Amino acid sequence: MTQPTVGFIGLGAMGDPMAKRVAGAGFPLVVLDANAAKAAEIAAATGGTAAANGRALAEACDIIVTMLPSSAIVRAVLDGETGVIAGLKPGTVILEMSSGVPDATRTMALELAERDVSLLDCPVSGGVSRAITGELAIMAGGEDAGFAVGEPVLATMGSSITRTGPVGSAHAMKALNNLVSAGGFLIGIEALLIGSRFGLDPALMTDVLNVSTGMNNSTQKKFKQFVLSREFNAGFGLDLMVKDLGIAIGVAESTGTTAPFATLCREMWQSAQKALGPGLDHTDVARFSELIAGSELHPADT
Repeated sequence: MTQPTVGFIGLGAMGDPMAKRVAGAGFPLVVLDANAAKAAEIAAATGGTAAANGRALAEACDIIVTMLPSSAIVRAVLDGETGVIAGLKPGTVILEMSSGVPDATRTMALELAERDVSLLDCPVSGGVSRAITGELAIMAGGEDAGFAVGEPVLATMGSSITRTGPVGSAHAMKALNNLVSAGGFLIGIEALLIGSRFGLDPALMTDVLNVSTGMNNSTQKKFKQFVLSREFNAGFGLDLMVKDLGIAIGVAESTGTTAPFATLCREMWQSAQKALGPGLDHTDVARFSELIAGSELHPADT
């Protein structure tokens, strides 16, 4: 049976390994990126094709994956004379794997449905390391028919796929997941700062947290690896985290949910973004906490 051709738009830190996973599973691949040289590189590495524009990609593909920084950029890629919509075929399935705004996603899905095109929101969690191994956690919102077509492609990139409900629900879930992650990171760093000022070794504290009730993803996979090492290169941007927290607060506001801790969390990350500048890794937010505390985190042996 011939595999459907997959178009992959957005070949950044996450999109690059995700596209390679799709091609490695035997799906014919057509790629597109704002960086044409990057698209050509991925096409050469996977035996795929680099498209000239969104329209050309859509004309050649049965399933399209978008892995882009924001809903606004997804919209820009879809629209226009050379955009994806101009080349779409009826029956195409779009897997919108960016971290998007739920309302914007629903609007795009309704417009595309009029063209007999299904859009599902399928954001991911797990970072670059799990994108490389194909072990991402994928959330999927949308109709059953579109999911049935897209699931084999999603399975090449993720080890767990969770249906969250109608279109837009997965983007809401992803934002709320990142809200919990961001809050856990901040409170954990503050605990390490308090403990280090008391005389505790932050590395030892991290070990204790990881066998105790204070354990979370940041204590397990970020504190020693990227903060105490002073590497600050986990692979997910501070700017993107602030964007996702804004989406989470937007969901709270749209549902009339009072969320004081979530609001404070977003304000802290925004303050770090303003104080530290653009283009940094999200683990750099620890440096903002250090600035406020007036001390830095280092293992005792350094």
